[in-house]
Amino acid sequence: CETHDPAGHPGWAAPTFTPIHRAGYCAFYGECGRNPEVNISLVSSKVPCLSNTPARVATGPLLALLRTVCPELARGSAETTRVCCSLAQLSALQLSVALSGTVLSRCPACARNFANLYCNNICSPDQSLFTNVTRVINRTTAQGTPQLAVVEYQCFYRQYFADDSFASCRGVRLPATGGYAIDTMCGRYGARLCTTQRWLDFQGDKNNGLAPLQIDFQLVPNGTQPGDAVVPLGGTAWRCNQALSAQEQPCSCQDCPHFLLGNANGALVLCGLLFGHLALVFVVSLLCQCWRAKKKKGTAPQPAPAPAAGCSARLGDASHRVLARAFRRWGTLVAGHPVTVLAVVAVLAGGLSAGLVTLRLTTDPVELWSAPGSRARQEKAFYDRHFGPFFRTNQVIVTAPGRPSSGYESVVLGAKNFSGVLSEEVLRALLELQERLAATTAWAPVAGREVTLSDVCYAPLNPTQPGLADCCVNSVTQYFQNNGTRLAMTATQTDGKKTGTVDWHDHLIYCVNSPLSFKDITALELSCMAEYGGPVFPYIAFGGYPGKRWYTEAEALIVTYSLNNFPRDDPRHEWVLSWERRFLEVVGDFQRAHGPNLSVAFMAERSLEDEINRTTGEDIPVFAISYLVVFAYIALALGEYTAWRRVLVESKVTLALGGIAVVLGAVFASMGFLALLGLPSSLVILEVVPFLVLAVGADNIFIFVQEYQQSQREPGETREQHVGRVLARVAPSMLLCSLSEVICFFLGALSSMPAVRTFALTAAVAIAFDFLLQMSGFVALLALDARRQEVRRLGGRRGVARGFGGSPHWGAAGWQVLLFLFLACAGLYFTLQVPVGLDQELAMPKDSYMLEYFAALNQYLAVGVPTYFVTTGGYNFSSPAGINSICSSAGCATDSLTHTIQYATRFPNVSYLAIPATSWVDDFLDWLNPTSRCCRIHRFGNLTGEFCPSTSSDPSCLGGQCLNATRRPTVEEFERFLPWFLHDHPTLQCAKGGLGAYDTAVSMDANGTILASRFMAYQSPLRTSQEYTAALRAARDLAEEITTTLRRVPGTPPDFRVFPYTVTYVYYEQYLTVVAEGVITLALCLVPTFVVSFLLLGMDLRSSVATLLTIAMILLDTVGAMTLWDVPYNAVALINLVAAVGISVEFVSHITCAFAHSTKPDRVERAAEATVNMGSKVVAGVAMTNLPGIVVLAFAKAQLIQIFFFRLNFIITLVGLAHGLIFLPVLLSYIGKTPLSPPGDGALSPKCPPGGRWQPPAVPYQESAQEGVLHRPL
Repeated sequence: CETHDPAGHPGWAAPTFTPIHRAGYCAFYGECGRNPEVNISLVSSKVPCLSNTPARVATGPLLALLRTVCPELARGSAETTRVCCSLAQLSALQLSVALSGTVLSRCPACARNFANLYCNNICSPDQSLFTNVTRVINRTTAQGTPQLAVVEYQCFYRQYFADDSFASCRGVRLPATGGYAIDTMCGRYGARLCTTQRWLDFQGDKNNGLAPLQIDFQLVPNGTQPGDAVVPLGGTAWRCNQALSAQEQPCSCQDCPHFLLGNANGALVLCGLLFGHLALVFVVSLLCQCWRAKKKKGTAPQPAPAPAAGCSARLGDASHRVLARAFRRWGTLVAGHPVTVLAVVAVLAGGLSAGLVTLRLTTDPVELWSAPGSRARQEKAFYDRHFGPFFRTNQVIVTAPGRPSSGYESVVLGAKNFSGVLSEEVLRALLELQERLAATTAWAPVAGREVTLSDVCYAPLNPTQPGLADCCVNSVTQYFQNNGTRLAMTATQTDGKKTGTVDWHDHLIYCVNSPLSFKDITALELSCMAEYGGPVFPYIAFGGYPGKRWYTEAEALIVTYSLNNFPRDDPRHEWVLSWERRFLEVVGDFQRAHGPNLSVAFMAERSLEDEINRTTGEDIPVFAISYLVVFAYIALALGEYTAWRRVLVESKVTLALGGIAVVLGAVFASMGFLALLGLPSSLVILEVVPFLVLAVGADNIFIFVQEYQQSQREPGETREQHVGRVLARVAPSMLLCSLSEVICFFLGALSSMPAVRTFALTAAVAIAFDFLLQMSGFVALLALDARRQEVRRLGGRRGVARGFGGSPHWGAAGWQVLLFLFLACAGLYFTLQVPVGLDQELAMPKDSYMLEYFAALNQYLAVGVPTYFVTTGGYNFSSPAGINSICSSAGCATDSLTHTIQYATRFPNVSYLAIPATSWVDDFLDWLNPTSRCCRIHRFGNLTGEFCPSTSSDPSCLGGQCLNATRRPTVEEFERFLPWFLHDHPTLQCAKGGLGAYDTAVSMDANGTILASRFMAYQSPLRTSQEYTAALRAARDLAEEITTTLRRVPGTPPDFRVFPYTVTYVYYEQYLTVVAEGVITLALCLVPTFVVSFLLLGMDLRSSVATLLTIAMILLDTVGAMTLWDVPYNAVALINLVAAVGISVEFVSHITCAFAHSTKPDRVERAAEATVNMGSKVVAGVAMTNLPGIVVLAFAKAQLIQIFFFRLNFIITLVGLAHGLIFLPVLLSYIGKTPLSPPGDGALSPKCPPGGRWQPPAVPYQESAQEGVLHRPL
């Protein structure tokens, strides 16, 4: 019975058994025997007795032992020290603490904190304050006294106290494994995913082998109270870098790796110090500036000559004039021939877009995220070449929630508990499902035929002509060979003096313990082997069982179909896809039919890709609406309205649609152009690139159109010349942004990830085409629209120029800089905390059946996917030294391949391996053993010298053992007998035959030389991308260790190696390098931003640095916000961050360019003018173009779109807008370049005089507007 208080603290049971919560009172005391609910315990511990009474005085031996085990509780004298534990309880606690001390004693602070938790739980005199007993059982002593034994209680801790205790132990190493001690103390999570709550939950789990009862740890948030007089346990925990006394040492740096500065988080302290340093530098600079200003104000003003421009400034100004002159002449030319220009543009864009017919969309995740030259791809190619592709998995997980368990008394095998799902009714339902799947057919439309299970199934014992009975299907009903008659069999069994009936229960109990048996020991005499002839290992057919010997208590039954994995260009690939589609339909019907009684979760190999494609198709309308909203906004926002009666004249619908057509034309032309070059695309590119180009293209459109609207035509100036003059004013800024973005994305294409590289190339070409089309097609459209508006104008006034706000309040500028510096440092700190990875659940829509399957997979599966340790060519398996370095039987090396893997499985939280590797070498040696019937040779007759199967009773086989003694085979014997072993069918007479188990595990050439071999182990069940990445790293480390050992075998070449392989490695390898690659990619993107700005802004170093600094701060704040909004970092996020650089350039560069070319006399006025003139254009062209479309994406079904497109792009837009319109102008007002000469100066000559100083010209330089040259009055 759980309740929750209004404050929202963790729920806890009503205090039925602990009515008094008061200092000095116990919740339990003394021992009440063993817990009948705990079957396995490494220590003989007893549960306490319920006793909500005052604490007892500790005297004599109890007090002496208390000072040794729990010194923090023995602070007083013999008369004042009170406890809630007896001497027997404290002695048991001493033993338990000693066990933990064996792995924690390296770090005294950790060991003491861990002991203190249990000391307080068991012996604290204030035990009732933080303890609440929730379940008891009745017990009677030997004297007949009734007692209440506590079997479950709640323990309330303050969050900070538990966190500090956990933090002191998290880094303690375990030298025997090379891992962490916490690996053995956090259950299935291991050190990497262990948290305070998970750590304590494992300590309180009665099934962990140490806890005598169930403890429910409740962590109460700091500052809140659970209520009902419960006071959570708090206090001060020892830090790992803190010595317990003057005579003791703190934990070593190896065991206390946390980056701490004093008591604080080191990263947080450094980020705080960085902010303090930057703030101090800024404030001191301001004070110095104010001091100089006051000093200057107190003196009489002296006229000073204007500082002359240097050589770089003159060259920069000259280059700007050249660009302006070129764009002016180009604009005048295009505006004079708009129809011709539009026709040429349409033909070129349409021709390039026609390349879309050759476009290839990449949907294979391997091709998207794994580089062709990566280690994982090369290892996958090696594996596929020698052993064939990894088989396809189709799986069903069945549970029976609410169905009660039952006990069974076996005549032969004793008493066992059977879970609710292990009932005959459920087994027959599973049998019915498998019979229907065996009988079902699927239509393959391309092949034009019906496909059966036998056409596509993996049949290890009959791969050439498999029948339905040969298909590899692993399930609990396979212990009965999927035969309902055998499931119903009963027999009378006598065992000694006991006689009873045996049925399926007895056979199942036997088979889960002896899965390789061809006949059980009951009167049923049934085989445990599956119908296809292979074994069914219980860890594959059962899930959710408490331990290896308790399979009958499993909570889930698992049915696994293994299908052949044909290449995509193989016609049979369509067969297997068709049958999997039918599989999903049949299992879906089964789920609906049995929904009231059973919980059914399922998946097919095609499910992941199907669900992604489904949700993509369903979200296409969302993207369409998003683009329509953006288009509608652009169409309305471009207009300049003065009266309702002039809406049709003044609206810019045609111009807006033309601008949108230019953007879409650039996207289609770029994709078509790259498709003609053979570059594939992907759905991510189709979703991101249009948004990016819209942001860039719309911004330029707004700048151009609004500048034209605000510009007055000069006397005697034609419409075409007017368009050219406006283009000359805005095009350099547009060129600066576009060129920076194009170079940025081309550098981003250096990434090794195919999806990132393809995106960067597509974006670079699309932005380049967009700029070219705007300089031609859109200029022509603007000229036509100007002509239309002049023709239809009926009078009225010109539009009023629209600026962005007024002059900012520069008095608050200092605080604004400090605020943004603080945000940057905070963003840096949170960037260091951003999670790396992408859990597969996020790729699924919220209504996907795969989410139910993933939940069942994570909850019930006891083992993960098979992991193969593959040996490359060159190793001499036939030599005695070579054999001994591989095998694990008598006479084998202790550091052999199989011994090393087996040892690693003892520490699954470190190695992520659950089941040791199968070894064809060991079974081959057993097969050769002369005491068996396995390896025999015909001694006479027509088959003399040929292999004699174990099932043959031919007299010529008698005494024909391959070896005459138990020994290692010679090289000749090894090469002769190995092919016989690999093709020998396992039988009752010889279960060691290698067909099915090992015939595909050894790859040999025509001469019998071993080219490659594999040894199959099983991973632990992995649940998150962090676990998959850690498993890959651990497997590679283990393989490197094995490689080093095997290279020491005589004759082994130096290029020989062992590598791990499983189907998931190609997906998760990217996370080993994605952080470093992301940093490099983003750094490369920032380089051209600075270089192009420096060159096009007249070599203005200060403005270029301001641009670079602002974009870098935008990235820092964006990644920091990802941490706060649960957006993990991965390749999809990296694509959006690369796009963020391009969008940030739009927010920043236009204002920087306007500042650089402003003619105002001081920095503040120049920054104000740049903000007023460019602010509205940036808001309208970038922010408001993005935001409406981004908000629509929040309604997408796909979680991937919601997280990585809505959340991330929303962050990018808001952060970029704030930095571009608030921080950047203020920064420029402080560090921007002051004009070196007043506005009245003449033109600058590109030639520098001696000394690099500029000399004013003798004659002012003027040209008329009609001649198309800049006019700068003296």
